[in-house]
Amino acid sequence: MNIKTKRIESIDILRGLVMIIMALDHVRDYFHYGSFFSDPMNLDTTTPFLFFTRFITHYCAPVFIFLAGTSAFLYGSKKTKNQLFKFLLTRGIWLVILALIVNNFLWKFDITYSFVILQVIWAIGLCMMLLAFTIYLPFKAVLALGITLIAGHNLLDGITFQDTSFTSVLWYILHQQQFLVINNTLVAFAYPITPWFGLMTLGYCLGILYKPDYKPKLRKKYLVGIGLSSIVLFFLIRGVNVYGDLVPWVVQDTPTKTVLAFFKVTKYPPSLVYLLITIGPALIFLNVIENTKNKITDFFLVFGRVPLFYYFMHILVIHVLAIVGILLFGGNWQDMILTKEVFQNAKLINYGYSLFVVYMVWIFVITLLYYPSKNYMIYKANNKHKWWLSYL
Repeated sequence: MNIKTKRIESIDILRGLVMIIMALDHVRDYFHYGSFFSDPMNLDTTTPFLFFTRFITHYCAPVFIFLAGTSAFLYGSKKTKNQLFKFLLTRGIWLVILALIVNNFLWKFDITYSFVILQVIWAIGLCMMLLAFTIYLPFKAVLALGITLIAGHNLLDGITFQDTSFTSVLWYILHQQQFLVINNTLVAFAYPITPWFGLMTLGYCLGILYKPDYKPKLRKKYLVGIGLSSIVLFFLIRGVNVYGDLVPWVVQDTPTKTVLAFFKVTKYPPSLVYLLITIGPALIFLNVIENTKNKITDFFLVFGRVPLFYYFMHILVIHVLAIVGILLFGGNWQDMILTKEVFQNAKLINYGYSLFVVYMVWIFVITLLYYPSKNYMIYKANNKHKWWLSYL
């Protein structure tokens, strides 16, 4: 691909890779047997292959949010602080609107919005709005804020609420995953933003390594050093087992299940150890991929350069395919209109297919979306003067 751009390919390649892996998790959500009502990491019911299928997708949200911060820094390096503030604030508001209206519709096809999930797009939007104000702080203060939020937020795990007061709802947005019925609407606060915001600020700080005058050898040294340190810290903190995750691991009745328990880390909200084991390898990957250019990296690059377009398109395609699957096998397609009642009445309790089918559908979805994503990537690259494209 000979597209003239000043974007940093290694960042887009990593983003594209996690976007592809993300589709696997979402295909599993819609196609795997029992996925709507079971936890693929439940040690009593999972298998190593199912556990791995879910664990590998843990890399998606943290890497994407981390790199969103890096992209903000790189965008701001060519703008004034005020211009970056305006972009982050308006884009954050836009993402929140998309999350509430478009994303919730695509996931459920429920025009009544009886069940609203506040998930990753919502979290990114809120974090961008907060980052808009944070950029005015000294760089070292931004770095310290990010480290403090990630390293210290598990100290707040013991604070919980259950009601619908303003204070409680604010806490659900900030730190506690919660499901509530508000005005007859089931609301899932799935992505408490405190650690996600800390991660985005650290991603913002990483951007300094990619300034044009920064020495590549020094950058690669930092990427490897921080990455390896994160992985070592994961094993140390998880091994000590007194802090760093909402749920400590426990020795199981078999060695395999004990290993799975060790790696069963909390995503909602993302624990310290969860972020260490996801961001650490991602930084090492950035180092390895920096000077690599081939057909595989070009493939990843396509999805990494049109992430929002791809995100909404892949949810739409997966959901439509799930409806087609139900029709082909004689089920009731209306059960795939995911209203509050569908979950409350457990209508899809016996629905689903094998993991083999999940992987086949995943490959089909990625193949189907490659050329639309590539065409949109080329369109964006050739129409940089159109300001609205930066919001899509």
